[in-house]
Amino acid sequence: MKRILVPIDFSEEAKCAAKVAAKIAKKTNSKIYLLHMLELPEGIIDMNTSKDTSSPASILFMQKVHERFDELKNESFFDGVEVIETVQFHKTFDGVIEESKKHDVDLVVMGSSGTSGFAEIIVGSNTEKVVRHSNVPVLVVKKGTKNFELNDIVFASDFSGESKARFKDVIDFTAIFNANLHLVYINTSHRFSTTKQITDKINAFISDFQLSDFDFTIYNDLSIERGILNFSKEINADLIALNTHGKSGLSKFFNGSVGQELANHAIKPVITFKI
Repeated sequence: MKRILVPIDFSEEAKCAAKVAAKIAKKTNSKIYLLHMLELPEGIIDMNTSKDTSSPASILFMQKVHERFDELKNESFFDGVEVIETVQFHKTFDGVIEESKKHDVDLVVMGSSGTSGFAEIIVGSNTEKVVRHSNVPVLVVKKGTKNFELNDIVFASDFSGESKARFKDVIDFTAIFNANLHLVYINTSHRFSTTKQITDKINAFISDFQLSDFDFTIYNDLSIERGILNFSKEINADLIALNTHGKSGLSKFFNGSVGQELANHAIKPVITFKI
């Protein structure tokens, strides 16, 4: 890992994402690209026909953005990290995808309030679009995430053949933090399999990989989403890792909304790997 992209709107959520990205950058000797999507008032710039930003008003807007970048880059958590700032005139989703390709980034780190449960942190607005279309892993962190010490990572999967294609990336990310990897299959009444069927499936899934410090669990619950949350809470996991499909994102991964008792609990950071 050498390049990390962090979309910045100067919110507390974005600052939290930048802090987490800085910690990863220090472990991997990576550069950080801070990206701000600047939306100028109508009339200053025609987004469809021109990218001229030479008018006095547009120059003022740019100056203000770079002043805020300077404040952010002076935060102590960036000490020792090479930080590159970029301002683009795109919608957030388009800009993130374009910049990630332009700089050949290895990871996108995004902030989220995540106040309404696990589904909202991933399925919704720009974050969900980036997760769906990004060819590189996307790490979503909740406002208030502290320290970002990864000791235990949950990888929730159906352990299908297509999920296997990106499992090496999950292993590599886990190795950065020397963390324990917990494989979990959520068994529900709607998608029920026997213990033997699931065990055989997981064993076949991991057979081609060299794994250490891992375990696997078959966890029964009312829904996949609830099962992931409950299992992660039980083992006090620091991060949840998931695969996502480009066509449907994670929308089809969930069955309904999270119960109120789960929505009020702290939500773990989530990293997704597109298959």
